[in-house]
Amino acid sequence: MHVTITPLFAALLGLIFFFLSLRTSLERRRARVSIGDGGDKGLLMAIRAHGNFIEYVPISLLLMAFLEMRAVSIYVIMVLGTMLVAGRCLHAIGISRANANIRLRQIGAGLSLLVLLIGSLWLLYSYLI
Repeated sequence: MHVTITPLFAALLGLIFFFLSLRTSLERRRARVSIGDGGDKGLLMAIRAHGNFIEYVPISLLLMAFLEMRAVSIYVIMVLGTMLVAGRCLHAIGISRANANIRLRQIGAGLSLLVLLIGSLWLLYSYLI
């Protein structure tokens, strides 16, 4: 029986997205800004953490799901998923705080980009062999 792993990571990432969305909404309420960032730095950071998440996660999850469809090892999917969750958490923490930690942001972005690169190349390779 083949167990799919991507939905587990989609659920975990969905929870992270929920909290980023909630944080953005609360920052909007605090700043009393409904559209844009109103020049509020805290709101801008929340918007970018939220936006950056949605810019990277969907394609990464699709790549993971397609790799699973190609019967790539469950361990490969687990490593990619773990990298993605860790990367998105580190990036969100690194970009979301007033005293933003650039190193966390860089590590998080790097992990996310690695998932995109590895997932894309592995998927292409799986069609060539």
